[in-house]
Amino acid sequence: MMNYDKAIEKYAELLVKVGINVQPKEGLIVVSNQWGLPLAREVIRKAYEAGAKHVEYMMGDDEMVIARYQSAKDYVFENFPEWKVELMIKLYEDNYHHLFIIAPDPELLKQIPSDKVAIDQKTASAAMSPATKFRMTGQTKWCIAAVPSEAWAKSVYPERSTEEAIDGLWGKILDATRVSLDNPVEAWQEHDKMLKKYKNFLNEKQFDKLVLKAPGTELEIGLADEHFWMGGSKESWAKDAFVANIPTEEVFTTPHKFRVNGTVKSTKPLSHNGKIVDGFGFTFKEGKVVDYYAEKGKEVLDQLLANDEGASYLGEVALVQDDSPISNTGILFNNTLFDENASVHLALGRAYAYAMRNGSSLSQEELEARGANFSLIHVDFMIGGPEMEIIAYSKDGEATPLFEQGNWTF
Repeated sequence: MMNYDKAIEKYAELLVKVGINVQPKEGLIVVSNQWGLPLAREVIRKAYEAGAKHVEYMMGDDEMVIARYQSAKDYVFENFPEWKVELMIKLYEDNYHHLFIIAPDPELLKQIPSDKVAIDQKTASAAMSPATKFRMTGQTKWCIAAVPSEAWAKSVYPERSTEEAIDGLWGKILDATRVSLDNPVEAWQEHDKMLKKYKNFLNEKQFDKLVLKAPGTELEIGLADEHFWMGGSKESWAKDAFVANIPTEEVFTTPHKFRVNGTVKSTKPLSHNGKIVDGFGFTFKEGKVVDYYAEKGKEVLDQLLANDEGASYLGEVALVQDDSPISNTGILFNNTLFDENASVHLALGRAYAYAMRNGSSLSQEELEARGANFSLIHVDFMIGGPEMEIIAYSKDGEATPLFEQGNWTF
């Protein structure tokens, strides 16, 4: 296996300086499993160099997850430890920020009954909602990044040996995150400026709706009242820039809960709760999913949409051109963090407060009055590709082409 020591050092610097943007006397929570441990160690070192007051490391393990699902009694999945919620809220209130280093197995829960996974996920989401609000509003800085696991690498390169698969996936991750460049931090600063160009144009125009057309997709998306386009870095309440996803290529905003009509077809598989959904699509009427299908994993969608009322409505529309570093890797990552940033995508469930004008200062009732959706879930799925056409319309009906043949028109 190749030696990735130098790349891991550069990757860690990117996550600390750009992803979280650790400031002196801030706290940091780092979450990973065993595959993320080398990167986590380097992140912790660089976070202390940046002046962190304390770094709390939380480690997960796939085999422990499976053991819990296979052996725990039913009541385990219907209850969530209150102390976990209280701990996270106290950490966030004490100026801690959150880095997630994922190394997923796309089909970890393949053999676990979908209803058990759905109950567990719904219970955890409901319990953690008061803590999640800190991240959804931007009060807490957060970032998700990824490293290869054996299972993930083999899902991407099934024909290769495990070692070759991991090397191959590492290379693609480093390219997609720009860590393979000489100065990733500088490269991300330039990339951020480009995303801000699109974001600023869309915010200036304040379009009323988007019409998306591609094979299997003909969808009209009305935009929420006083929606706000986001792209690249965000600002925390303390006015510090951070990047929630590394990589990110998207510019996104909030659709109006009740103004989505038409059909949409996925262009990439969805990995959700350790299961794969593929060949799927939805029909929307007045915002709500009224019909759906899937060639593989339909039971996952059944459970997903049954989470709560808001699970059947959209909370995000994101524009990503087909010509991007992730798309240009030419592979399917089988992971939403990467695949969503290679493709125009939508999200079922909760809208982000900061994707509304002054949204972080509004109550949930005020956000919903503007058309923002609320749910315990937020699940992205990919619909873009080289044939995607997008036209934006102003309130008086003036049309502005945004995407032609999958790419920005400007």
